[in-house]
Amino acid sequence: MDEVKVVVAHSERATLRVGDVFLKVDADRARVDAEVEAMALAPVPTPEVLWRKPPVLAIAALPGAALGRLGEPSTASPEAWAAAGAAIRKLHEAPLPPWSGRRRRDPGELAAELDGECESLVANGVLSADLVARNREVAEAAIRPWTPVFTHGDLQIDHVFVDGDEVTGIIDWSEAGRGDALFDLATFTLGHEEHLGDVLAGYGTDVDVDVIRAWWSLRSLLGVRWLVEHGFDAFAPGCEVDVLRARM
Repeated sequence: MDEVKVVVAHSERATLRVGDVFLKVDADRARVDAEVEAMALAPVPTPEVLWRKPPVLAIAALPGAALGRLGEPSTASPEAWAAAGAAIRKLHEAPLPPWSGRRRRDPGELAAELDGECESLVANGVLSADLVARNREVAEAAIRPWTPVFTHGDLQIDHVFVDGDEVTGIIDWSEAGRGDALFDLATFTLGHEEHLGDVLAGYGTDVDVDVIRAWWSLRSLLGVRWLVEHGFDAFAPGCEVDVLRARM
């Protein structure tokens, strides 16, 4: 029997790998429904759904390897990063999915959530007041009206697989829906600012880089406490806290 590897596990969901099969266990059936439908609608390569028996979704492994990891240097070529940018653009130009993204919030709601999170980070001694204040200032540029597009919603670098300079697939679509294109681009380049130019060259249209930088700060501020509470190390080199420090 193949070894069972725990890929990720926390209170919301767990993913196991057995050979070339990934088993995603998620008690939120609506989230699994959205993931399966998003993969069917997305005009980019996605994993094959092998079977589904709630709360488990079985998908096939993709060829190639993840483009990189947060906190680690990426060995992928500039051409691979550009190919990923082109795939993201193709997704963003696709017809809108029929559901709103889980991360879609109006600017006022997002600002209130951010203010509450910043207050908590300082009050509980998680981050310094100066670090939080500076990044809250930077994050302001992301809190604006935007035109919704088909977004992945959780486009971390290790969710994009490449073989050489070709994108072989994008995984983990549970947060997909109508969202902000620049949130996807910011999530993808978080901690890998040196590759932003390659990604945007492949994306092929002008974007507001200041808003992408703002999303780096905003996403990191909103994510630090959740990551710590769920057993992840936001303070590891190159990860969320370093992203915040870079804005200083």
